[in-house]
Amino acid sequence: MSFRQCYKLVTKQAIRWFPGHMGKGLKQMQQKLKSVDCILEVHDARIPFSGRNPEFQHTIAGGGVKPHILVLNKMDLISPKDQRYIRDALKDKEQLDHVIFTNCKDQQCSGIRKLMPLANDLIGKSGRYNREGEKDYCVMVIGVPNVGKSSLLNVLRNRHLKRKSVSQVGGIAGVTRSVLEKIKISEDPLIYMIDTPGILEPKISSDEMGMKLALVGCLQDHLVGEDLIADYLLYWLNKNERFEYVPLMGLENPNDDISEVLVAYANKQGVQRKLKGADGQILMIPDILHAARHFIKLFRTKAFGNINLDKEI
Repeated sequence: MSFRQCYKLVTKQAIRWFPGHMGKGLKQMQQKLKSVDCILEVHDARIPFSGRNPEFQHTIAGGGVKPHILVLNKMDLISPKDQRYIRDALKDKEQLDHVIFTNCKDQQCSGIRKLMPLANDLIGKSGRYNREGEKDYCVMVIGVPNVGKSSLLNVLRNRHLKRKSVSQVGGIAGVTRSVLEKIKISEDPLIYMIDTPGILEPKISSDEMGMKLALVGCLQDHLVGEDLIADYLLYWLNKNERFEYVPLMGLENPNDDISEVLVAYANKQGVQRKLKGADGQILMIPDILHAARHFIKLFRTKAFGNINLDKEI
């Protein structure tokens, strides 16, 4: 069977990638820069190259003036081989020397242990400019929505201060809406962090980049459409010859038609919804939305195995 080799978003609906609170958040972050010594950019390890906001490098990281650490969170969802590939590619293509992989669900994760010593070392070796002479170090945590910025801040605070969480977290994009005040992370050395709202690019450069962001949960599913996200997932799995979905969705063979895949799953599970026909009769039809949500959940819960969406075959 032949599969799609390129992806095009087939919809007339306008996806609002950059909600109003993001523009406000970006301005707030820029206003805080004078009191910041280091930038901690957090991103999802499953999309290490896609969707990282270039505005951060120019307007927030100061074009490389301030120390910059890229934290690729959710490392448990990709393979060690992918981690090596990603680290080498980022160093080669973007000259990023300080890349750390973390899993915020595991306080003993090696990346979590390395993060504060690295930040402390980089700040100590930097000029600090108007911050020179200040006894405390201040780190701003930035990134797109729902990649684990608040979770990272909480796990670091718990690890170094044995304090409870102070930054609200959630499994959906957009929980942090404003730039918070400084939160103490470490006593010796004295380090504070500033949590920030997730900021996407004002203009998503391609349909595929937008759908990768949606698939890993950087946007709320209903704003993009679960059917569209499921269709992109099917496209990616088929193109990369990842057919683990076939038995899990109740199929006999791979299929490139998302409607057929979702109907097959809904029928297998006996999941239906009511639809009122033109003649007023109530019809029972397969619940496609339920099937789409299940398909997406399988990806996000690692049912298809480790997946780096940016890996080129």
